[in-house]
Amino acid sequence: MTRNRDIAGRTAAVLCAAAALTALTGLTAAPSERPGRFVHVANLHSDTVSVVDTRSNTVVDSVPVGDGPDSAALAPDGSRLYVTNSAADSVSVVDTRTRTVVETVGVGHEPSRVTVSPDNRNVYVANVGAGTVSVISTRTLAVTDTIAVGEAPLGLAVTPDGRTLYVADAGSDSVSVIRTDSATVTGAVPVGGGPTALVLTPDGRHLYVSNLTSDDVSVVDTRARTETDRIPVGDQPAGIAVLPDGSRVYVADLGSDDVSVISNRSRTVTDTVAVGDGPNGLAVAPDGRTVHVSNFDSDTLSVIDTGTSRTTATIRVGDGPTGVAHRAPPGGTSPR
Repeated sequence: MTRNRDIAGRTAAVLCAAAALTALTGLTAAPSERPGRFVHVANLHSDTVSVVDTRSNTVVDSVPVGDGPDSAALAPDGSRLYVTNSAADSVSVVDTRTRTVVETVGVGHEPSRVTVSPDNRNVYVANVGAGTVSVISTRTLAVTDTIAVGEAPLGLAVTPDGRTLYVADAGSDSVSVIRTDSATVTGAVPVGGGPTALVLTPDGRHLYVSNLTSDDVSVVDTRARTETDRIPVGDQPAGIAVLPDGSRVYVADLGSDDVSVISNRSRTVTDTVAVGDGPNGLAVAPDGRTVHVSNFDSDTLSVIDTGTSRTTATIRVGDGPTGVAHRAPPGGTSPR
């Protein structure tokens, strides 16, 4: 069973029982990290991160990390990769040049998703089993704050100015809104069932939220803090990402083995792209030309051409790939 399918079942249990949801060697010399050159894939069952060269569509390295790596996020300058180890309650800090773990930071119970602030000062970690978000200082690599949010927090997104953090609370069917300077929750926005991942449009005006158990995507107006649209997509929508120009949103449909393409203008699905089995995480390349999708059940990474909405390559990675990380474009936000 995939991690997100397990989350879906546990989210349903939360709804019925109102109970807390709980879980369950380098190949080449490493060149300098450049935007779009490499994509990183967290492999939940291999305890590794695959490093994929996007020019050759091949795995060029495999980095051992902690137990149960579930998500990954790159620093804005690409120098570090942060990986949540869901079964070890920790975050591995990887130097992307040497492709080695340089620090391991203890966080809350069952860390799932991770993102980095645009100013590269803080790393935010959603602890699905603890109902909290850990804040890690990138300078000291220590936890500086722990913020209580809703039940089973998963997806994270930071506004371009870094002042606000949004958290998808899968067990509460809502999105927590956090003021980052004070590390306090200032509100919650009701959305669909089992919100799992979220992403901000580049201008920060709208938040797209994938709802795993209601098979749709919520659109939240960030100024009004209200849901303005609900878009039906495929079965069990999981990972979500947006193009750098904000024109389209991509959603990995875990249960229907495809990716839904949403027009930000019409708020409708304009394309559906077949990928591997159990698509889970995804990330858009900094130039917006490709989307990389992790297929949990087939241990592969699909490459989608955004111009044609076709899968152009399938790459074998580790066992149980989940989170996917590209360097964010300037002014952009981490997709997952």
